Amino acid sequence: MKLTITEKIFSEHAGKEVLAGQITQSNIDMIIGNDITTPISIKAFRESGAKKLANPYGFALVMDHYIPAKDIMSANQAKISRDFAYEHDLPYFFDEKDLGIEHALLPEKGLVIPGDVIIGADSHTCTHGALGAFSTGMGSTDLAYAMITGNNWFKVPQSIKVAFNGKPEEHVYGKDLILEIIRQIGVDGALYKALEFTGDTINYLEMDDRFSLCNMSIEAGAKSGIIAVDEITKEFLKDKNLRDKPKYHYSDEGANYERILEIDVSRLEPLVAYPFLPSNGKSITQAVKDDIAIDQAFIGSCTNGRISDLRIAAKILKGKRVARKTRLIITPATQKILMQAQKEGLVDIFIEAGAVVSNPTCGACLGGYMGILGAGERCISTTNRNFIGRMGDRSSEIYLSNSAVAAASAITGKITDPRDL
Repeated sequence: MKLTITEKIFSEHAGKEVLAGQITQSNIDMIIGNDITTPISIKAFRESGAKKLANPYGFALVMDHYIPAKDIMSANQAKISRDFAYEHDLPYFFDEKDLGIEHALLPEKGLVIPGDVIIGADSHTCTHGALGAFSTGMGSTDLAYAMITGNNWFKVPQSIKVAFNGKPEEHVYGKDLILEIIRQIGVDGALYKALEFTGDTINYLEMDDRFSLCNMSIEAGAKSGIIAVDEITKEFLKDKNLRDKPKYHYSDEGANYERILEIDVSRLEPLVAYPFLPSNGKSITQAVKDDIAIDQAFIGSCTNGRISDLRIAAKILKGKRVARKTRLIITPATQKILMQAQKEGLVDIFIEAGAVVSNPTCGACLGGYMGILGAGERCISTTNRNFIGRMGDRSSEIYLSNSAVAAASAITGKITDPRDL
């Protein structure tokens, strides 16, 4: 039988051949929790009568959403996770001393391994498919079950093969590729499917772009996004102290796909997703014509807060100033990324341009803190969602873009094509 990469990962974990559409039990290689959703899992864990984790080395708890705590409620929420981590002496507990957004921090730490089955109580857990793993978001009680048993049940998703071809033009990145997919198929076009990204364009994408690409698979309704391991993946993993030995899986030629989507990347411009859906994508040419003034630009999140994003932004911002009526917030995804940015002089460029550089946090992305929008305000943002009220007041508007577009727009005070600067 010809199998997809997703079917092969589940077959290896089940110890028998399993196909798309079948329900299977699988051991979980890594459970990912955070300070917002894990307290619910901990409550379910305790109510079950469980006394210990099935696999402490397969559970990473990352404090990233409201850390440092923004108020008493978030402090008490964080305390639940901290107490649990200390009680169980968790080996992979990341708090303020090693701060980072979970979906950037775990690959950085070598805790995501090709061939893994990974779950997290966060929808953007699909980010880790960029390393050739099956990675998906689940509910907090699903996490509790895996914490107790070390496994969980899955319906193996059917796969949609996305064949990207052609070399990306200037300032076209992984973010633009996934926005184009969502524009074409809609926010439910891949519902409970695995988006398998292939084609010669992948050879032009560094890991940061691949993480962005897989990260927003959920915005098309997908269960997961995945890219097979290649030399770029192996180079990324080379200096990591990996948790386990990688297992490489590749789809068979002739494997069964629900559909195949072909995209000529050489024809793509940078894209901007207008409010209030990620599928509402427009070309940067159209966005410039629409003359959209912005109050805030945000560069960060688990989608676009990596070092390449900061380098792209710094190159555009160097020697320039943020527009008088516009705010620019830059949030590196991890402390290591922040330190690298400092070492390269990027932070100086940002501050001299008039930007605010914050600690790593998910705060602005989910409308929690560190970048809330007021009534009627507009933000050009490198985050992943632009739903009503996502970053603040329900009358505010979010326009999703890559880091180059966000940086260029901060300078002019309106959505701007970075190729024009």
